[in-house]
Amino acid sequence: MMKPVFILILCVSLFTSCKNDTKPKALEIGADGPEKTAKQSDGLTLLRGEFIYYSDAAVLQAGNSVYGVVIDDKMHELYNLGEAYRVEPTDGILAEVRGKLIPKPEGKEGWPFNVEIKEIINVKKLNPKQNEVVKIGK
Repeated sequence: MMKPVFILILCVSLFTSCKNDTKPKALEIGADGPEKTAKQSDGLTLLRGEFIYYSDAAVLQAGNSVYGVVIDDKMHELYNLGEAYRVEPTDGILAEVRGKLIPKPEGKEGWPFNVEIKEIINVKKLNPKQNEVVKIGK
């Protein structure tokens, strides 16, 4: 008699303790997920970091990630905006941009992602302590 009562109590406790996993109401705003602003749903990525352009190569280092920059009119505009902050042509500037990330095609050399700049948000002088570069030939 004790065994069936114990099994019945065990079954009842298992069924009542199961969670009903539901999403919070804040995440149920629409069929695809949370609503996004126009800038958040345009597919562009915000990047902040050191921008360097020299000769035929442009690079943006944002944190630990390095991106090749597509050389176009927007890239040249960014370079020209940083002119006032450079002492030498190889000096970098701090840039805040929004752009489209483009994966590197297989079989090609280069950074894993390139960025095509679509919007320039901010340009600043690079902190001298961050720009400790060894200059050769001086």
